[in-house]
Formats: sequence, C-alpha cells, structure tokens
Amino acid sequence: MNRLHPVAAAGFASAADVYERARPSYPADAVAWLVEVAQLAPGRVVVDVGAGTGKLTRLLVPTGARVIAVEPVAEMRAKLAETTPGAESLDGTAEALPLADASADALTVAQAFHWFDYDAALPELHRVLRPGGRLVLIWNSRDLDDPLQAGIEELLQPLRGAVSAQQEGAWRAPLERSPLFGEGPQAVFPYEHPSTADDVCDRVASTSFVAAMRPVERDELLVRVRALTHGLAEPFPFRYRTDVYAFPRSSDPEDFERGTSTEG
Repeated sequence: MNRLHPVAAAGFASAADVYERARPSYPADAVAWLVEVAQLAPGRVVVDVGAGTGKLTRLLVPTGARVIAVEPVAEMRAKLAETTPGAESLDGTAEALPLADASADALTVAQAFHWFDYDAALPELHRVLRPGGRLVLIWNSRDLDDPLQAGIEELLQPLRGAVSAQQEGAWRAPLERSPLFGEGPQAVFPYEHPSTADDVCDRVASTSFVAAMRPVERDELLVRVRALTHGLAEPFPFRYRTDVYAFPRSSDPEDFERGTSTEG
C-alpha cells in the first residue's frame, strides 16, 4: 500500500504555501459545534489527522485540550509548525498513526477523510480513540447554488479523473458498513469567505490534482477561472457549506447503538 495517494503527495507537496494562503478557515459556529460534541477542554486529547497546514488544528488549540497534528506531507507539516506552534506535530498517516492505543479522546479530520484507505484507516482510528471518543469529520464544500462555485466545478469536473471528491459521498459507505463506528449527529453551516479574483485562482490552484498538473495546463485553467470572476466587485463572497459529522467509537464492534442525526 502506498503511504499516500500519489496525486495528494505530488499536489500538496508542491502547493503548501498556496494551500495555506488560499484555503478558507472554518466558521466559528461549526467549530463551536465540533468542540461541544467532542467535549474538547483542558485535560482532553484531540488528534487532527491529515492536518495539512493546520487550518483546523489552530482552531482547536484555544480549547485547552492537548492538540496533536498528524500530517504525512513534509512541506505541509513544516507550514503547520509555523502557523500553529501550540500543537504537537507528527509525521504519520491515518493508516499508520504514530500513537498509542486508546490515547485520544477525539479525532478530527478536516478536508481529508476521502483520501484515506478505509480498510486500513478505520481500524487505526478506532484503535487510537478511547471508549466514548468521537471521530469528527469536517469539510468546506462548494455551495453549488452559487454561480461562481458552480462555474468552477464545471471546469474542474472533467479534470478530476479518478481522484475522489468529498461531495460525491463515496466516503460514507465504508463508515456505514463498519462496526467500529456508530452513526452520530451531523450539522451544516453556511459560510462565506470574502475573496478576490486572485484568491479564487489560488484556491483552485491549491486543489491537489490542479497543483499536480503541468504548469502550462494549470495556467490555462486559471485563466478560465479568473474569467468567471469578471465584473464582481472585490472582495466578493465566495460561498461554501460546512458539513460536520461526529461518529462515536463503538466499544463493541459486535453490538453498537446507532444514534440520530441533527442539522444545525
């Protein structure tokens, strides 16, 4: 098994700076919901898996919990160390976490779960979580009701190839089949990120398969992306929806209780 998906490895290694510059943060109400559900507080341990440059990691530090970031791409991990000195940073993947059994009260995964090898990752995540712990997944997804986001998606879809996309929902089935995690609450939050044309181009350039393209092809794509912003007064709202899911660790894989879903 490869340590990391080759598109993710190539794209994110070459785009750490633009990823940090262009990717949005997360809305305060979504983070507050996550913190409450995961019961993050002093004395607790939270591990941010696939932490990237620390976009979510840095928002967990103010909870007072011990925050550990696990990130396999050295360039991303170096940027995380700069942006989030309040967190510990470790080299590792979801499929091989450098952590002891039952060492975390919560695991968070921001914008990354759809990259995982589920057969290997789910047992690892379950192993590291303590009984009663939560696996919390969060994504800023394109709001396709927004004409700009819809136009960008139309440009990107033919280029995505076999690269998994969160919005396709393929990540759900492995969790639904797994006896290691039960069904938990979920919430949805609207989110607007004030942006310029340059910001939007940087955001698209930070996408893994775009970052991995040949420079001439990437430049041609970004010209088309910039054309979509023509006539918009800057800064304009770049609209997302933030989806958050909290899956409880099953204490007994043979007999776990499924909860109910809520939307916020």
